Amino acid sequence: MRYVRYALLAIILIVVVLLAVANRELVTLRLMPEQLSGVYQLSHELPLFVVILVTLLLGVFLGYVLEWGREMRQRREASERKRLIAKLERENAELRRRHAAPKDEVLAILE
Repeated sequence: MRYVRYALLAIILIVVVLLAVANRELVTLRLMPEQLSGVYQLSHELPLFVVILVTLLLGVFLGYVLEWGREMRQRREASERKRLIAKLERENAELRRRHAAPKDEVLAILE
């Protein structure tokens, strides 16, 4: 399984390098539309592959954050169930200890 992961990472690396080499021309990245910018215009000249990779990384990061938030309820429920199981196991051990049959038959008759 480790080799499959390494092969997948190598393929992704090759695709990223090819994307970077194929998209080296500069593009103007404007943070506001020209009609809304007013006096101050925020814009930067960047290579196209940087814009694409940053956008992809932001999308992956946002996906991870949203997934983490979605799974928070399941993690909380699992934690609560783990505490309940530990409590019930302690109760079970206490009841077994308290109600266990005596080892000696003579003592059992005396009780």
